[in-house]
Amino acid sequence: VGAFLLVDMAHIAGLVAGGAHPSPIPHAHVVSTTTHKTLRGPRGAMLLAKADMAKAIDKAVFPGLQGGPHNHTTAGIAVALKEASAPAFAEYAHQIVRNARALAGHLAGYGFKLISGGTDNHLILMDVTPRGLTGKAFAKALDRAGLECNYNTVPDDPRKPFDPSGVRLGTPAVTSRGMKEPEMAKIAAWFNRVGEAVGDEAALDRITGEVREFTAAFPCPGIPIGRE
Repeated sequence: VGAFLLVDMAHIAGLVAGGAHPSPIPHAHVVSTTTHKTLRGPRGAMLLAKADMAKAIDKAVFPGLQGGPHNHTTAGIAVALKEASAPAFAEYAHQIVRNARALAGHLAGYGFKLISGGTDNHLILMDVTPRGLTGKAFAKALDRAGLECNYNTVPDDPRKPFDPSGVRLGTPAVTSRGMKEPEMAKIAAWFNRVGEAVGDEAALDRITGEVREFTAAFPCPGIPIGRE
């Protein structure tokens, strides 16, 4: 029909690079992606295209849309792509998915309603209203306890976007810190306890202390926080 296929794989680029998700590149005329998120590089973006479209895309980007390049970001992207070509990155990508599936299963066991029934990638979206919660209040309580996610709408959400029914979370960061399936059970248990403690500052303080003690054993790679 003369159409062109563009795929944005910003969220799943790292999973594609690590072989944990099918690649759209053989099928699409143009693929766009960010270079952070699962690819674990600096904040930036890339466009991948068939050779016969490259010149037109280059011209549209510069001078059409952008000015001077950020060379430090380009260097950071090069490092990220080098890391993504290593066998260790493939293990990271597959562990992300294993962790997400494990975490989703535990959350479902606590009565959280998983959108689509689970996950095939790094993301989990769940409706928290069956637990008597709202997405915004739950996300803020989780943040208070040291558990980061964002409140998010769910399909056919009857609530307003700024106070929706769901929360969204993912597993790339915890995977980068070395956590695996056993740790997902502990994280899910905290989600359950926070859900029961919304508005209870003393209970949230106790959970915060537990989270800090737990994460100290899984420091961020290259960031020796709290160590000399």
